[in-house]
Amino acid sequence: MENVNHLSEQERIRRQKLVDLTGMGIDAYPPESFLVNATSARILKDYPSSMEDPKWKEISIAGRIMRTRDMGKANFAVIQDDAGRIQIYVRRDDICPGEDKTFFDTVFKKLLDLGDIIGITGYVFVTKTGETSIHATSVKLLSKALRPLPVVKEKEGETFDAVSDPEFRYRQRYADLIVNPEVKETFLKRTQMIRSIRDFLNAHGALEVDTPVLQNIPGGAAAKPFITHHNALDVPFYLRIANELYLKRLIVGGFDWVYEFSRNFRNEGMDRTHNPEFTILEFYVAYKDYYWMMDFTEKMLEKVALDLHGTTELKMGENTLNFKAPFKRISIFDAILEFTGFDVSAMDEEGLREVCKKLHIEVSPSMGKGKLIDELFSEKCEGNFIQPTFIIDYPVEMSPLTKKHRSKEGLVERFELMVNGKEIANAYTELNDPIDQRERFEEQVRLMERGDDEAMFIDNDFLRALEYGMPPTSGIGIGIDRLCMLMTNQNSIQDVLFFPQMRPEINSGAEEAIEEKIE
Repeated sequence: MENVNHLSEQERIRRQKLVDLTGMGIDAYPPESFLVNATSARILKDYPSSMEDPKWKEISIAGRIMRTRDMGKANFAVIQDDAGRIQIYVRRDDICPGEDKTFFDTVFKKLLDLGDIIGITGYVFVTKTGETSIHATSVKLLSKALRPLPVVKEKEGETFDAVSDPEFRYRQRYADLIVNPEVKETFLKRTQMIRSIRDFLNAHGALEVDTPVLQNIPGGAAAKPFITHHNALDVPFYLRIANELYLKRLIVGGFDWVYEFSRNFRNEGMDRTHNPEFTILEFYVAYKDYYWMMDFTEKMLEKVALDLHGTTELKMGENTLNFKAPFKRISIFDAILEFTGFDVSAMDEEGLREVCKKLHIEVSPSMGKGKLIDELFSEKCEGNFIQPTFIIDYPVEMSPLTKKHRSKEGLVERFELMVNGKEIANAYTELNDPIDQRERFEEQVRLMERGDDEAMFIDNDFLRALEYGMPPTSGIGIGIDRLCMLMTNQNSIQDVLFFPQMRPEINSGAEEAIEEKIE
């Protein structure tokens, strides 16, 4: 039996209406299908130019009641479906043609509420004020809403008091999508963006694959993992931080071009560009290098921008970004020199620490040379790259999975793509020398022993795969969530995720459920 003591007055009233509907023999949650043959957007777009088309004489549409206006023996209402909103006109004698007017007088006018989902059958017409509407000939309740929607005031096409509280919007995305329907456009664009990328890769011969989310070694990136336990095997497992090493195993196995849209997990901080659970696209191509990868990446992103917006110029806050290829290229050492005045290309660890001290950059004793350079670039350079820019030729200490540069001592063939001051992609000419790779892994272990909890584990199975021989390969990881932020002009990663991670609500029952499960 439900405890109703915590319910608001409005929630109690709605539950009583549910009881009243049931008493009248009306199922508020009917099991049968409801035929839908039209959408609000299609009607509003097509009807004005094709009024005589017979299809408008009998249409069937379903949606959520968003507004009502009582006219006595008739009501106007606005319903919202998957495609938008449209006005409906409901006249008592039309939906109750006989003597019994109970459905209109009691059910429609008194027992239905804003938020209820109804099915309408009728015909399309234009009101005296020129608004395309649906004249209902029948109304069917499809779902009773027991919780009132947040109030949004609207007048003459303008919205007042819109629901904008991030805490509410991210925690109750379902309600956010109802009362802020423009939010849906961001997620439609996200789907279109992924489809554009997938089509581009498929057209060039790439093969989409799946790799494990649960891994016994969290490899392929420098990040702190989430740890879980595999009960059947009785061993610890990790949620993947990257799918790189598995995709490269497939290159060893004979697939020349593989890609995956991967859900990854990193047990790190949260801010407007970081979420512990995120989506990344990784793809690996045999017989290619990072120069080829830069060319391919800029062409792909140019195509995505054109597919979504019809132009390569996109607004991002106050900036106008241009994804027209080619993109600028600059080495990481030249970038640090440009924005700090220090040439760190030949410095050892102590020299780098001194530079960080002079620039007031906090560093820890666990940081090796690679992490110190990374801090310098992140703190003083990264935010300056607004237009798409490839940062190239990283020091070997920063890149344990990357092939050494063919002509520059101490560097590797790696690039990161910066856009609007943030990293969007990371790519290499992949290291395929198993002996060199083992030495790089061992250096990571030494960093781990110094306290670096993001250092990589040794993956002996991956080394074994390399020993069978991996062809020359280039690979890349592209942050889909961050790219979506750019393509949809959103300043927070939470705005491009349907359900971003949040602290559990107080009294939500989550803490008690977890404790009970553990016990």
